[in-house]
Amino acid sequence: MSDLRELTRTQELAAELAPELSELRRELHKHPELGNDLPLTQRRVLQALEGLDLEISTGRSLSSVTAVLRGGAPAAGAERPVVLLRGDMDALPVAEDNDLDYKSAHEGLMHACGHDLHVAGLVGAARILHALKDELAGDVIFMFQPGEEGPGGAAPMIEEGLLEAAGRRPDAAFGLHVFSEGRPRGVWFGRPGSQMASADELHVRFLGAGGHGSQPHLAKDPVPALCEAVTALQTMVTRQFDVFDPVVLTVGKIAAGTRDNIIPSEALFEATVRSFSKEARAKIREASIRVVEGVAATHGLDAVVDYHDLYPVTSNEASAFALARQTIEDLFGEDRFREMENPEPGSEDFSFVANEVPAAYLFLSACAQEDPSAAASNHSAHALFDDSVLPDAASWLAEVAIRRLSQGI
Repeated sequence: MSDLRELTRTQELAAELAPELSELRRELHKHPELGNDLPLTQRRVLQALEGLDLEISTGRSLSSVTAVLRGGAPAAGAERPVVLLRGDMDALPVAEDNDLDYKSAHEGLMHACGHDLHVAGLVGAARILHALKDELAGDVIFMFQPGEEGPGGAAPMIEEGLLEAAGRRPDAAFGLHVFSEGRPRGVWFGRPGSQMASADELHVRFLGAGGHGSQPHLAKDPVPALCEAVTALQTMVTRQFDVFDPVVLTVGKIAAGTRDNIIPSEALFEATVRSFSKEARAKIREASIRVVEGVAATHGLDAVVDYHDLYPVTSNEASAFALARQTIEDLFGEDRFREMENPEPGSEDFSFVANEVPAAYLFLSACAQEDPSAAASNHSAHALFDDSVLPDAASWLAEVAIRRLSQGI
């Protein structure tokens, strides 16, 4: 079915760009950078956009690139529709363990999550849409974002005016993420509604009074309180939350004391908190603080509770998701899309954009192995991504933008 499908203009242009996009991706892979300060990556993106008629601005507090393409076709209404397309640019503090001629040249750093493919795919979309700009009945914002892996680049970009870059807020936003395992190469997957979890942090310190381990009644021991709180939080999750709107609270760090016979004056733990709806996210915040403070009071201790709101739920708006899915099926065939039964429990910085405008965020397998179940996962030192998906990523981004602009406001 797919083999007999007539290529769209966006696919034809993407195929022509394939060697250039692969070269760009491999250059980025060889020179990964972390966080919001990506001077080499930013410079390379700007070079890749040279010669295009774009309104380009760079971030003041971070190495972002925002580019606006003005379409040449008349819009249906008084205002021109706007679409935002996003690609994240940062790497991970992972030492690459792959035998590649474009292996990371920066010790301890690696594009282990495929953001180098995201950048190349978005550059491809920009070049395709520029070639077709006279046919565009609206404007496109290209969002090249640093800091997705932390400390978070989307929120600062929004604060610096990303969503107003075209003169009015986008009517829709689209993005994608590649995966190195789990599904055959070239398969897209996603779901309406919650696509990825929110991610927050719970940091707790129990404050007591130290003493000798042989006389605990003369001290205020924070360790039993900490242990009780950790257990109570797990019980709270199973008894106060709907299993069909789940939350996950995992304590990953516990620290207290210096020796076996010394009662410490304080004890601490840190937890990651995941949820899949705004309602559950608000509820787990309130409930976890209440449980910790209640346990502390029961033991006659004070508790210092810091709850850090990090990434919201990444949610696919119904109409944006429907358009994104239909575009995939029209371009590549119905067999190339799989609807996810459950959301992905990881989190995503694109959620800040999706909180502001209708958005769709989908996944694409770039698995380089014949057996996806045996391939290394994203964030692994052995993660491998196949460049052959780059034309598909670029053509989908371009095509979904064209179709959304044609719908008007």
